[in-house]
Amino acid sequence: MQTRMPTILVVDDEPKIVQIARDYLVHAGFEVVSAAGGPAALEVIATRHPDLVILDLGLPGIDGLEVTRRIRQTGNLPIVILTARDDEIDKVVGLELGADDYLTKPFSPRELVARVRAVLRRVEGSTRPGEPDAAGSSGVIRARDVTIDVDRMRVEVAGSIVDLTPTEFQVLVALARRPGQIKTRSQLLDAVHGVAFESYERAIDAHVKNLRRKIEPDPRVPRYILTVHGVGYRFADDRDA
Repeated sequence: MQTRMPTILVVDDEPKIVQIARDYLVHAGFEVVSAAGGPAALEVIATRHPDLVILDLGLPGIDGLEVTRRIRQTGNLPIVILTARDDEIDKVVGLELGADDYLTKPFSPRELVARVRAVLRRVEGSTRPGEPDAAGSSGVIRARDVTIDVDRMRVEVAGSIVDLTPTEFQVLVALARRPGQIKTRSQLLDAVHGVAFESYERAIDAHVKNLRRKIEPDPRVPRYILTVHGVGYRFADDRDA
């Protein structure tokens, strides 16, 4: 039985960029659809249900940040954002809105394919049911009143279901699997199959901020994900009760 190839939506108003991305993604085995603007992208998402979106931020009409916001209002469709090299603030804002990864223009098409594959691996939770994840085990993680079903990618906090993006889920698993253990930003990047490059570790801060907003009773005074200044983060253990 033939396996369905993931469908990638490329959203950019520059036809040359769309064509380059299409050529490399098709060669890598993906199906590709495209849109030139925000409204068209949202229509394609609603009708074609792609597996991942490559999204330029500088779109006419509805810009990429607003498209990201609208996508996140309805689900966890993986998003890789494209941005101009000098739009540092847009990278951070895009990640804080829920994008999974970003790439700066001009970009390497091969790196784009690698990022797409990495994000799609996160969607699979780094594991298939019954198989170990990157940390060497599957099953259920319980840390304080957070319960994580790794195989089903399901999170409960104090009995309530919490909806996380694939990247947020992997960051939470990496932290909660060993409460009290400090994880550097670099280690968390490894946990989500990140590819380190300039300023990329700032992405971890954005994902942690999103996680806190979703799981903490008061994100300003976190109970679960604690900052270790100058180093990284750790999940609270019994000593923090």
